[in-house]
Amino acid sequence: SLAEALRFSRWAYPLVNAGHILGVALLLGAILPLDLRLLGLWPSVPVAHLARVLVPMAAMGLALALVSGGLLFSVDPRQYAALNLFRFKLLVILAGGLNLLLVHRNRAWRAAITSPTPTVPDRRLQLGGLLSACLWLTALLCGRLLGYS
Repeated sequence: SLAEALRFSRWAYPLVNAGHILGVALLLGAILPLDLRLLGLWPSVPVAHLARVLVPMAAMGLALALVSGGLLFSVDPRQYAALNLFRFKLLVILAGGLNLLLVHRNRAWRAAITSPTPTVPDRRLQLGGLLSACLWLTALLCGRLLGYS
């Protein structure tokens, strides 16, 4: 099986692990600047300009992190599933995804990503940006702490 191949291959597990790190880096490297813009940094830069580049990059990072994370989980699912920290990380990721959906369904988001001029995001987008930054950084921290569990 794929899990056994990962477990016993000299190169497969480290490559999938590197892919997971790359996915997380792409996700956070893209989403944090956008979150900070929603919080009011760089007010002269239109949200639309950042979103055009950063949203697809964050989506690619999230997809890579989820696929590679699932593969890493498959190597020892009982051990990971037994860890409270791992379950908490999954809840944080789920909350981050829910926040993403709520922000992207917001009329203010659609207005911000279509406006070619800088605008001040409304309070709901600011809250969404703050939650996004906190949730994704918490997921990163949980992932790092899992290595010490």
